[in-house]
Formats: sequence, structure tokens, C-alpha cells
Amino acid sequence: MSASPHTPTTHTVTVADALVSYDRHSSGRPGPGPALVLVHGTGSGGSAVNWGALAPRFAAGRTVLTPDLSGTERTADDGGPLTVEGLAAQVVAVIEDAGTGPVDLLGFSMGAPVCAAVAALRPDLVHRLVLVAGWAHTDGDEYLRNQFTLWQQVGASDPAAFGRIITMTGFSRGFLNTIGREQVELLIPNLPPTPGTLRHVGLDSRVDIRALLPRVRATTLVIGCTQDATIPVEHSRGLHAAIAGSSYAEIDAGHVAFFEREDEFVKLVDDFTPAP
Repeated sequence: MSASPHTPTTHTVTVADALVSYDRHSSGRPGPGPALVLVHGTGSGGSAVNWGALAPRFAAGRTVLTPDLSGTERTADDGGPLTVEGLAAQVVAVIEDAGTGPVDLLGFSMGAPVCAAVAALRPDLVHRLVLVAGWAHTDGDEYLRNQFTLWQQVGASDPAAFGRIITMTGFSRGFLNTIGREQVELLIPNLPPTPGTLRHVGLDSRVDIRALLPRVRATTLVIGCTQDATIPVEHSRGLHAAIAGSSYAEIDAGHVAFFEREDEFVKLVDDFTPAP
């Protein structure tokens, strides 16, 4: 029996010690253009949390792939420390296993440096690149270093407080006030400090892709979020400056801009990576 138009099919691919899970979304009649690969940010919920609402919208007329990288609940590995290059190898393996390259590749938050690394190390697999709320180097910014250290410490001792910190930094003040207390309280458990989430935070604290950025040759759009308290917008501006020939856009929202301004986000991405 074939899947319904908006029911993804699940696949796995082995990469080193990891059995990586990914979903393939299709409208049923995808066009001949590049697939769109959406790479999630920090959190063991992975692609379902980031892309659950958006993947069906992007899948109209194109194939969409949503991998779950090491640290997520759907991918099993040895539980060791993560690296940007290791996660980039998982994205590469998904693209090759799906047989859809070269692709349009989008990375959000932690996924942005991972996708930049894919574009730098495997330019043959990346047609267009979109980096959302990303950054190049943690240790050079005392704000980022202290933030991720705080996340690790609070996550290990007080899960409820961890959820509140993530909610406060993940969304703009205006958005939180607009949705109101009941909805804010529902957001707090969405990113629990599981061992996988804390592995992602450990990687966040070690990110340094400065040497890779000059090697990015894909047509690139960098999207910054002007009210971002997780990864301040200056970091997106820095990525734009470091990637030759890249385009740049800003959304007036907090870190998770595609929750706050979904239609604006989808239009930006669709205009840059149009389905045939």
C-alpha cells in the first residue's frame, strides 16, 4: 500500500557507530528539482519538534528529507561526545542513501554549522544552502559560552528550570505575551534535558567552523532573527560576512522564528529554493 500524500516514509542508514533515522516526505508527485533537507537544532525530539508542521508545507511538489541526528531519540549510537564533522557525515549519508543529491540544504541553530560543514566538505551534494539562527564559533563569545554552560548545569540538576530557560531564550518576549500563560506553560516541557539534549548542548559549547566557511561554494542564504536571545543576530550577520557571495535576510522574531512567523519563514525559504 502506498503512503498517503502527507505521510512520510521512514528510513535508516548506518554511519560509523550510528543507525541514523530519517523521514522522506512527498506530495506524491515530486517535481524534478532538488530535494530539500531540513536539519534540526538542539534537542532529543529532533526533526518532529522542529519540522513537524513545516515539512508538509515544503513537500508540495518536492521531496523533503528530515534526518534525526545522533542525540535524538530516533537515532541510536554509542552515546559519546558529538562533533560537527560527525553529524555532517550523517547528513551526507542520508543524502546519499536517499539518492536525491545535490540537494537544497537547510540547517537551524545547531543544524546550521552542521549544514555549513556539509557544504564545505561535500560541495557536490549541496545545490543551495540556508542557514537559520546559526553561528560559527562558541568559545570566542562569552555570552554563548556561559549560556551553554548554564544549560548543562541546570539541565543536570533542575529539568523544570531548564525548560523555562529554553522557553525564555527560544522565543521573543512579545510572542510569549501574545500566546499567554497557558500556552507558555505548555512550551516548557517541549525540550527536556535528556542525555541526548545535553549531548547536543555539549556540542554547542564546542562549535568552531571558522576554517570551513571559506570553502562553502553553494548559493547561500543566511537568515538571522532580530530578537534572538539564544544565538544573537550578530552571529548570523557574521556567517553572511564569512561566506562569499551569500545573501542575507532577517526575521523580526526570537530564535525559533518558524514558530513565531511561520508564513514569513516559509516564503523566504520557498523564494530562495523554489520547487519546480
